[in-house]
Amino acid sequence: MSDQAYSRRSNPSFFVRLLRPVGRLWLRAVNMRIVGELPDLPKFVLIGAPHTSNWDLPNALAAGLHYGVAINWMGKDSIFNWPFGGLMRWMGGIPVDRSKRNNAVTQMIGVFEAAGEMIVVVPPEGTRSEVERWKSGFYHIAVGAKVPIVMAFMDYNRREVGIKGVFYPTGNYEVDLPQIQAFYAPISRYKSAA
Repeated sequence: MSDQAYSRRSNPSFFVRLLRPVGRLWLRAVNMRIVGELPDLPKFVLIGAPHTSNWDLPNALAAGLHYGVAINWMGKDSIFNWPFGGLMRWMGGIPVDRSKRNNAVTQMIGVFEAAGEMIVVVPPEGTRSEVERWKSGFYHIAVGAKVPIVMAFMDYNRREVGIKGVFYPTGNYEVDLPQIQAFYAPISRYKSAA
């Protein structure tokens, strides 16, 4: 992203500006190239697929720093306990109680409504394992919060991480989901060296 485009976004926090070179260095060190531009929108759900590696989170955080924005991510409330809870929150983590069905969706809609600006990364697969059907939480969060879905990806074969498009959900999950998934069909899943 050019510095001019970066300056058009709202003023990022001191820490994002300070750590932006670290994000770029990280991506260079892991040999990942940035592709695409981050849309100039105040709030959106950023889906990242395929979610196949523990490296997805640090790479996504580094990409956010490269773009000059702080990104948030949802995590089970249990990982926010001592001793790492403060660090997880500082890194953009939002604890959610997933003990009840749809509770996380309701919580995140409330977080979006209270925020002036917010980017939340949600892996639609819900796991690093290959799945036949995506979880629908990301979609219901976007519809409930009235925000678009930005499609991000990590293609480990091509060594690319980036943004490929913005999707405005219609509210009809069964119609919209195949359109979203079609974008991700050519993206390579992470394969370990083992």
